Order: sequence, then structure tokens, then C-alpha cells
Amino acid sequence: MAETVEVTVGIDIGTTSVKAVAVDADGGVQARTRIPHAVNAPSPAVLEHDAAAVWNTSVVEACDAVSSGHAVVGIGLAAMVPSLAAVDAGGAPISPGILYGDHRGHHPDGEFVGFLRSLEQAVPEAYAYWPAQAVAGNALCGAAAIDAITAMTCLPVFGADGWDPQWCDPAKLPQLSMDQSPVGHRGDAPVSAGTVDALAEQLVAGADSPGDVLVICGTTLITWAVAEGWPEAEGLWTIPHLQAGLSAIGGPSNAGGLFLERVRAITGDPADEPSHPDRLPLWVPYIRGERTPRHDPELRAALVGLDVGHGPADVLAAAYEAAGFVVRHHLDVAGATAERIVAAGGGTHVDRWMQALADATNLPVDVAAVPEGAARGAAWLARISAGLESGDLAEARRWARTGRRVEPRPDWAEAANRRYPQWRSACDTRSGAAQ
Repeated sequence: MAETVEVTVGIDIGTTSVKAVAVDADGGVQARTRIPHAVNAPSPAVLEHDAAAVWNTSVVEACDAVSSGHAVVGIGLAAMVPSLAAVDAGGAPISPGILYGDHRGHHPDGEFVGFLRSLEQAVPEAYAYWPAQAVAGNALCGAAAIDAITAMTCLPVFGADGWDPQWCDPAKLPQLSMDQSPVGHRGDAPVSAGTVDALAEQLVAGADSPGDVLVICGTTLITWAVAEGWPEAEGLWTIPHLQAGLSAIGGPSNAGGLFLERVRAITGDPADEPSHPDRLPLWVPYIRGERTPRHDPELRAALVGLDVGHGPADVLAAAYEAAGFVVRHHLDVAGATAERIVAAGGGTHVDRWMQALADATNLPVDVAAVPEGAARGAAWLARISAGLESGDLAEARRWARTGRRVEPRPDWAEAANRRYPQWRSACDTRSGAAQ
């Protein structure tokens, strides 16, 4: 009889799906599942989940699916930020879950403040207001909790001493976990506080040296250039790196899967190749505004230079190239020295996206072996909560795995290099301000 493998379960609540993995001590994925879900976006100003279905029901189903047949010794959660829903006394959502980029977050004091004020006005009878991580934690173990990293995305509502009563009623926000202690149990398995998906992804990606660029290819496209010291650039974010003395500069963009899925639907996702490296139109890829570095929610997409000789394959190839140009733009604004890209996230299974990323930046792309990076990172955090690892997050790099390397194609990289200034000009014109 086969020995039961001890695993930790990691769950990632993404924009378009909930992913879960069961991971052994060496980082090997023993089980995985993905539960797709709808995103309510009736206009560019709105981005919502059915929080009861996605943050609650799907999370429990995903956890149970990968737990079956394994000895689960810990459970971890990750989700996109910011998000927020009104809940009843049992923790069940009674409003849609508002997601990053929704117009209700356009508030002078920050996106989370905007979400909170909107829900306080729309659902004043709510028992509490919780982000996705807290709703999911409550569904799994009865504890609605978030970690310090997630709480920091709620500034200024989160202050030096926790939830700031000047900004909120602390009793209406989730429990705060300032360390990796378990916040509850599901069966015998300790459950850790929910964290930020991008942090969980970073833990196990392996982008740990100056010159590395972590590109998370999900519904949101996120670029983090690893650098020494604390570089800053207008329009970008700088965050601490897990390795001492390093930081990461960059930020999120709407030019990821959110944009590419729309172009695939429009073009019919043709399998044929574009006609020639020099024969691509240009996409301004902002279908619902842009986050970093432009910070312009009113930006909209445009197809520039389309002519009678272009077919669906050319239009789709231009979309993948535009996503690569967005990464290049972030690196240019940051003034970053880049030697290689480490690609993570669900988009890594799309070969054309990975190749276009290499061609548009003229950098080699090391593709993560496991696309469910955020779920896998959450599984690592579960090991800490279970007492199986120290609290040093940098140790998670031992789980980093590269599946393949994608090199730039010289003819395509040269053509992309000629198009890039034209792309920048087209985007700057649409945004009304050069970056």
C-alpha cells in the first residue's frame, strides 16, 4: 500500500479562477485543481466577483479537491488586492466583491478607502467588510484573517497599531495576523492568514538577483525588476525584496490576460503565424485604463496602423507584443538593468506570449515550471504556520523551478526594437502625457 504523502495546500483566488495545489516538502505538486469563474465587468468602470460563489464556495471546493487522499498538514491562502465585500454575521458575503481598478476605488485617500466608503454607504447594515482572503479564511476555518502584507495594501486604514479608528470601525474589519501563527484549523490542519497573491508568487519564482525581472503573467500583468538598494521612479512602486539588501521596482498593468483574452476572442485565436516580423500593427493595450506607470483609468485600447494586408494572426501577434512592450516600458521608466526575465503565472502555458515577451524585451525568459505560483507560495506559508519551516521567507527559493528557457528570435527582436518607439508614441498620444 502506497504511503500517504504529507502536503500543504495552497489556494489562490485569482481574477478569473480559483487555483489550489497540494505540495510536498520538496515543492513537488501532488495534486492541482482550477475552478474558473465569471468576472462582472459590464463597463470599464466596474470589476466585481460574485463573492459568495468565488471567495467562499469555490475556495472550499478547491481545497477539498486537492486534499483528498493526502495527509494535509497546513493550508495557506492568497488573493488579489485590493478587494472588499460586505458580509453578514456568519461571514457570508451580502454584496458583490469589489476588485482592484473598480471606479469605487477612485478616492483621494486610496483604493481601499474608496471601497470601504462605497460599501458602508451601499450596505450600512453589514456585519463587517472583508477582503477575499478573510472571506475565504472564514469559509475554511471560521477565522477571517489577513496578514501584515495584505493589511499594508489597506493604508491609511491600517496604521502602526492595526486598524486605525480614525478611518474605520476596527470591529468591522478582519483579524490581523502580524506573524505566521495559525489563525484556525480545518480538521487537524492549521490555516495561515491570507496573503497577497503577488507576494506568494514572488516567494517561489526564483527572481532573486539584481538583473532578474519577475513578470507575473496573469489577468493582471505585473513587472518587478530586482535591484540593489532602493531605486525609485515616478509612476512605479518600490517594494522590499525577500533577499537582504535588494528591492523590486515596477508594478501592475491591465495589459495582461484581461487584454489578451479579449483580443483572442476578437481574432478567433488563429493558430497560423503572422506574415512577417516587420508586418505587425500596434496595439495600445489599455482596455480598461492603466495602472502603473500611467495611472490613467480613462485610457482605452486602440489598434494603430492596421492595413488591408493584415490578418487575424497579425492582430493577435501585435497584442502579445504589446504586452511585452508594457514590460519593457516599466523597465525603461525604472532605469533598470535587466539580464533575464523570470515568467510566472497562468499565462506561462501560452507559448506565443512567452516568445513575444522575449522578442519585445530582447531578454531570455526563464519560464516557471509550475504555473500556479501564487498557490504554491501560499502552500509554503502554510508550512511556516505548521512549524515545518522557519519564518525566513527567503528560504522559499528552494522551491523555485524553471521549466524551460525562451530565447529572443533575432529577426523578431530587431523588428520589435524598431516598433517600440512607435508604440510608445501611440500610447503617449492616447494618454495625453508622455511617460
